[in-house]
Amino acid sequence: MSLFVPGFDDTVVVRDAEAEVVGDTPVAVRLLADSSASGGALSTVRVTLAEGADGARPHVHHHSAEMFYLLDGEAEVLSGDDVVTAGRGDLIIVPPDRPHAFAAAPGATADLLVVIAPGVERFEYFRHLQRIRLGEATPESLLEVQELYDNHFLRSAAWDGRRR
Repeated sequence: MSLFVPGFDDTVVVRDAEAEVVGDTPVAVRLLADSSASGGALSTVRVTLAEGADGARPHVHHHSAEMFYLLDGEAEVLSGDDVVTAGRGDLIIVPPDRPHAFAAAPGATADLLVVIAPGVERFEYFRHLQRIRLGEATPESLLEVQELYDNHFLRSAAWDGRRR
């Protein structure tokens, strides 16, 4: 086991009204604290999903675990080959190198706090996704930045078959 000691001295306070929001219905991402704010300890965002909306397609992080805490609603979370349904107050932590994805459950909305630890600078990743949604970048452009954001996409039969 290795010990990571983050390098920052000041308390991090992010006011809700001051946080940048990327996207809108059906997927809004509130950028809370990037890795640089926490000395590399974590990166955290709040993801709000409209009814049945997909949050992230299947992917892995090689260097970080990802935590999902359901603030409200109901979500489906892929972890490996298992699709777990989470309700308000549920917590799911996916270890590094395990395929995962998340979406609002069918017929439900979801509001999730998502934390990646140790942190990776990811705010620009979410801005990149928004540029793709707006047609300013191609979906294929994500393949060029997978290493930079430690976000590696893959296929998952378990995820693809969950709503059949």
